Amino acid sequence: MDLDKLRPIAEYTGVTQAEFRENIRPLGQPAVLRGVAAEWPAVVAAQRSDEKLIAYLRRFGVGRPVAAIVGAPDIDGRFFYTDDFRALNFQRGMSTLDSFLDRLLRDRENPRPYAIAVQSEEVPALLPGFENENRTDLVGTNVTPRAWIGNRIRVAPHYDLMENIGIVVAGRRHFTLFPPDQLKNLYVGPFELTPAGTPVSVVDTRNPDFERFPRFAEALKWAQVAELGPGDAIYIPFHWWHGIDSLEPVNLFVNYWWNDARSSTGNPYDALLHALYAIKRLPAEQRAVWRIDFDHYVFALDGDPVDHLPEHARGVLGKPTEEQLGRMRATLRQVLNKT
Repeated sequence: MDLDKLRPIAEYTGVTQAEFRENIRPLGQPAVLRGVAAEWPAVVAAQRSDEKLIAYLRRFGVGRPVAAIVGAPDIDGRFFYTDDFRALNFQRGMSTLDSFLDRLLRDRENPRPYAIAVQSEEVPALLPGFENENRTDLVGTNVTPRAWIGNRIRVAPHYDLMENIGIVVAGRRHFTLFPPDQLKNLYVGPFELTPAGTPVSVVDTRNPDFERFPRFAEALKWAQVAELGPGDAIYIPFHWWHGIDSLEPVNLFVNYWWNDARSSTGNPYDALLHALYAIKRLPAEQRAVWRIDFDHYVFALDGDPVDHLPEHARGVLGKPTEEQLGRMRATLRQVLNKT
């Protein structure tokens, strides 16, 4: 399969807040939003030079310690597993942001640099004031921007438990996205040890081994790709898998995660883990019955499971109150404490 001929992500220019919310987001598809942050002061500085960008960042105070990850030159920038999947192929440590930025500039000419990254730092804490000068109205003001800074690094395809808008401030980034239903073809790694929080695909998207991972060829039929430069943004819908290659020696990415789901109802990922614990090892005939129950009560494949009951009798199967949800949480805590 020719990896250079994968389907491009749909592109839009001159996107307004209304167009994004009314016409783009409802499609449930990835979107490249060209130039939405072209006038950000940080983007303008980055377009001039790496040095101008770093000088701009230093205006906001960069002396605080930050968590950083570092990988040896032989990993070729791919933050991943060791060959035996017993450990990750990079180390975690602490650095001042100032020292980290110095190293980014210093390593630019190194033909085999260490892969380095600062990931998912909340911008108001990392660079207080940056968020006031570099804003987007595509997300609500309650959504906290996060910064991702590094050199030429590669992140395996993974998914977020939220929707995501990301803006390239400096450098270039290549995105490879897969819809959620391609899970079966992505060959996911361990749940207990992950480079990115949620499980990742263990297939090297740049050089896939189709003998070892034959179903990945099917996943590529549904893949969407794009390359973004400074000022460009990408919208990644909920749970879409995305692998990211940072293509320049100095890269800065700012992203915004949000989820409109009711926060008081718990994290569905926790429920998945509990299902793995409580259901996965049951006899096949019992799992089949529980699948019927989940399809009926949780996913409502047969329609509203309690539309035959009066509103007051529907309980948590209807529109639960905060009090009912509180009782459910208490019950779950008791159940989990017994296991």
